[in-house]
Amino acid sequence: MSRKKFIEDKLKTLGAEVGDIIQIIKNKDASEGVLMPHHEFSDEDTITIKLKNGYNIGIAIDQNTEIKLIKKHKETTKEAKTIPHDSKKPTVSIIGTGGTIACYVDYRTGAVHPATNAQELAFSVPEIFDICNVKAHVAFQMFSENLEVSHWKILAKEVAKELNGGSHGVVIPHGTDTLGYTAAALSFILKNLSGPVVLVGAQRSSDRPSSDAAQNLIAAVTVAAKSDIGEVVVVMHGETSDTYTTIHRGTKVRKFHTSRRDAFKTVNEVPLGKIENGKIKVDGKYRKKSSGKVIVDDKMEEDVGIVYSYPGLKPEDIPNKKGIVFVGTGLGHAPEKVFPRIKQLIKDGTAIVMTSQCIFGRINMRVYSAGRDLIKAGVISGEDMLPETAFVKLMWALAHEKNRDEIEKLMTTNIAGEISERTRSDAFL
Repeated sequence: MSRKKFIEDKLKTLGAEVGDIIQIIKNKDASEGVLMPHHEFSDEDTITIKLKNGYNIGIAIDQNTEIKLIKKHKETTKEAKTIPHDSKKPTVSIIGTGGTIACYVDYRTGAVHPATNAQELAFSVPEIFDICNVKAHVAFQMFSENLEVSHWKILAKEVAKELNGGSHGVVIPHGTDTLGYTAAALSFILKNLSGPVVLVGAQRSSDRPSSDAAQNLIAAVTVAAKSDIGEVVVVMHGETSDTYTTIHRGTKVRKFHTSRRDAFKTVNEVPLGKIENGKIKVDGKYRKKSSGKVIVDDKMEEDVGIVYSYPGLKPEDIPNKKGIVFVGTGLGHAPEKVFPRIKQLIKDGTAIVMTSQCIFGRINMRVYSAGRDLIKAGVISGEDMLPETAFVKLMWALAHEKNRDEIEKLMTTNIAGEISERTRSDAFL
C-alpha cells in the first residue's frame, strides 16, 4: 500500500476532513492543528496542519505515527455581503489583478484563496469602508510574472473608466514580482490623471501573523481617497515593522528583496511621502490631479528586449529587436567585442538605450573611451532610469516615433518622473 493511500485510509477511518483539528503524535512529539488540503508540491507521505500560531507544518507519516481527531469543523454557509455606501465619503475603485494581497483567509481551513469577485476583494480588509466608498471588481486573476503588455492596456482602460466615471482614485492590488513594470507602464500610458492611481502588493499572505496585506491596502486606499496626487504610485511597507507605509513614484520604484516587508524602495529620488497613523505626509514633489478627462495612450511596440552585460558576452547574445535596453556596467559600458554588433544593429534601425547594473547613480558614457565609442555608434543614454522603466518607456517611445533622433529625444526627456533633473545622492540606501 502506498503512503498516500495509507494516509487517506487512516483519515477516513477517523472521519477527519480538511478543516478539522487533529493531533499527530510521532516519536513522542505531539503537534495539533487544522488539517490543511494536500498541496500538489507536498510529498505523498506528508500531512500539513496549521498550528495555533498561524504557521503551517508538514509531518511525514509512517506506520508508527498516531493521528487523533480532536474537533470537527462547523459547516458554514457563505452569505452575500453588500458593500456599504456613505454619500459623505469619496469613492475609490479597486481593480483586482491577483497576487498575494488579493487573497483572503478561509478561517474554516486556514487556507488562502484568491478573491474572485468584488465582494471578496473589498471585504478582505473591511476597515477600508471607514475611509471611503468602494467600487470593486476583478480585471483578471493571475500571477504577476505572467502579465503581458495586453494586460497593461486592459488595466489602463479600466483605470480611465473608473476615474472618468467619478471615482476619486483607483487602487490596483498586484503581485509584487512585476509590480514595478506595471507601475511604469501605466505611468506612460495614462495621461491627465484626475486622481491617484495606486498600485499595492503584499510580501506575506493574509494567513501569516506577519502579513503586510491589510496595512498596505488600508494605506493605498487612504492615498486614493484623501490625496491630490495625479500620478501612478506604489504604496508598500516603509520598514520591517508596522510604523508607516511609503508612497513611491511609479517610474522610480524597485523591489529590492525577495521577502522583506519593506522590499520596495525609491531609486535616485526620495519617496513622494508616507502614511503613518492614517495620515498622509508628503516629502517629495508630485504632479497634482487634473480636472479634465483621463486619456489612454496605449500604443506600445512589443519587439523590445533587455540585454544584461557580463564578462564573456558574445555578439550573438544580442538579439535582433526593434529596441534593446542594455543593462551595462558602471557608467554605461559593454565589452568591446560586442561593439561591431551594436553598431550594426543601430545601422539596421534598432534603438539601443544604455542603463546601468549599479541601480543608483546616473549613466555617463563620456567619461571613458569605451562609453564615448558607444555614443558615436548611436547608443542612447538612459540617464538615471531603472532598466525596467527604460524598457517600458522604449516600448512606448518606439510606438510613437520612427525617426532615431525623435526616439532619442523622447527617451532623454522626463515624461513621467522617470528621469531626475539631479540624481539625489541622499537617496542612496
